Amino acid sequence: MPSFRSAKTQSEHAISQKVALGKGRHDHRQDGKIHSVGTARGYEQALKGVAAYQHEHKLGDLRSLTAEIAHQYLHDRAAMVSQKTLDLDRQAMQMHLGVKLEVVKSEKETHYSTRSYSTAQVERIASAQSDRNSLATRIAHNAGLRAHELLTIRPAIERQASTHREWSSDRFAGRDGERYSVEGKGGLVREVLLSRELARQLEMTRLAEPRQVTDRGVNYTQHYAIGGGRAWSQSFSAASQRELGFSNGAHGLRHSYAQERMEELQRGGMNYDDAKGTVAQEVGHFDKETTEAYLR
Repeated sequence: MPSFRSAKTQSEHAISQKVALGKGRHDHRQDGKIHSVGTARGYEQALKGVAAYQHEHKLGDLRSLTAEIAHQYLHDRAAMVSQKTLDLDRQAMQMHLGVKLEVVKSEKETHYSTRSYSTAQVERIASAQSDRNSLATRIAHNAGLRAHELLTIRPAIERQASTHREWSSDRFAGRDGERYSVEGKGGLVREVLLSRELARQLEMTRLAEPRQVTDRGVNYTQHYAIGGGRAWSQSFSAASQRELGFSNGAHGLRHSYAQERMEELQRGGMNYDDAKGTVAQEVGHFDKETTEAYLR
């Protein structure tokens, strides 16, 4: 019998059954639970839309959701929402149903503009920053790092990459340098490669004792006296505005890295799909479709 509860109440209840905060996402990837407040919020909003759709079309409630209804919902939504929104809807329903659903492509046109910077532009920005932020900018560009990852960088021999992932031997193909490790989203630790010159400059800033820093409410242990996190990101954007008259944000450096590495790998003989998978691992998200967004 269909529920008389509102779509919002249904979605809140469905998500409450799946939330397991306080457990590392990567260590419990296959448990069917939600380990992030942000993910829980996004899935709850998505399931609210599903419940409203079922009510409108007299298809019962979330308890009676099936894979067939889910696919019908996705295909109906494809003409109205972006691919990102459509994928979130699919992931939320997959979690709720416990089954894998077909990927449906959005029919809505979305116009993208590149967020990447040229090497010359990066150098202009770095030259307009303080020494610690300038070095951080060059490192982020050279290794494709997120802002907070700059706060976590350590030599690879001091911290092992996460073992729950299968790391491709093609990572960093065609490049030479020194290996470091950083901690990314969800606690994923990955190796990155720095040019020998940047590694030399980085080691000159090594702290005698690690220090605790807090960025956006998260605590990190920093081993080098370089910029990172929100303060560095703000410095980058301000310098970009001063030097270039615009800012694509510090995250644009990851776009630059991905595009440069795709060109390098393909120039070295790797096919497009393999190159995209390799770059996905190098930037630490493993998702080829996310990498595709970096290449625009």
